[in-house]
Amino acid sequence: MKSLIPVETIERKILLIRKEKVMLDSDLAELYDVEVKVLNQAIKRNIERFPADFMFQLTAEEAELLRSQIVTLKIGRGTHRKYLPYVFTEQGVAMLSSVLNSERAIKVNIEIMRSFVRLRQMLSSNAELARKLATLEKKYDIQFKAVFDAIRQLMLPPIKPRRKIGFHSGKL
Repeated sequence: MKSLIPVETIERKILLIRKEKVMLDSDLAELYDVEVKVLNQAIKRNIERFPADFMFQLTAEEAELLRSQIVTLKIGRGTHRKYLPYVFTEQGVAMLSSVLNSERAIKVNIEIMRSFVRLRQMLSSNAELARKLATLEKKYDIQFKAVFDAIRQLMLPPIKPRRKIGFHSGKL
């Protein structure tokens, strides 16, 4: 089955903001092949479907930080955003297909959901790998403690023998 949008393209558009994996309204509009204005109008007409854990608006500071990181600003009059961007969590993206109600929106949503699932699986496998690595480090730290102690002893300066006090005949 041929993908409508490459998985890598979708995964690059998933951001971590406020400890949530989210997608920008402008990125979603691009994927759905609609204008950002049209997307946001559809959301405002159905705002009851988008509680705070599905969608939230970025603060001015967050938007500025994001703009400086990914250089989203275009050159020219009328190309700047008038309002702060909205971001959508995985549940918010799922809700978008019912609001937009087009065949493309449904297909794109399916691919986005698969990307979120794939990302979650990659994160969990990385967490498991980190736990195994920590366990190995602890295990080998204990085994090599004796080696490290011996090396530290060899690194100490030699102890100079003290001169004996008194008369010496020259014989040992």
